[in-house]
Amino acid sequence: MQGLIATPAPAALWFLPFAVPVALWVAWSDMKFMKIPNKAVMALVGVYLVVGPIALPLEDWAWRWLHLAVVLVTGFVMNLGRLIGAGDAKFAAAMAPFFALADLRLALALLAASLIGAFTSHRGLGLVPPFRNATADWESWRRRDFPMGLALSGMLILYLLLAVFDA
Repeated sequence: MQGLIATPAPAALWFLPFAVPVALWVAWSDMKFMKIPNKAVMALVGVYLVVGPIALPLEDWAWRWLHLAVVLVTGFVMNLGRLIGAGDAKFAAAMAPFFALADLRLALALLAASLIGAFTSHRGLGLVPPFRNATADWESWRRRDFPMGLALSGMLILYLLLAVFDA
């Protein structure tokens, strides 16, 4: 029986050990500095470039590069409208090839859930004095805008974990 997620579990297992550290780096950097480093974006693209042909059939791997282009253009337009930051747009584009097109609805649901969870936990932990004191130098405490890299990272990690356990 095929699972509910189009990305096969073996592919997600290949991607997880390489994508998770990059996602955690992005989440931390966006909370601390309110910036997503271009090096992190390029690292994630590199993971897909190198691990993708091992993890996925070559035709699937090749077609998923189109996801990066579409999300990059969409993110660029959203950035022009001041809806999201440039780093968020670039990181979302770097994440896009990891998602199967057939899972678009799931991806959007994961984005919504990750946004709610990340926003609630970030704002909630900001009210906890020991946590706030330990992270007093985080830029995200001083700014009204939200570190979207936290939500995007959660979305990528959740998707890959769901694919691994979708048997």
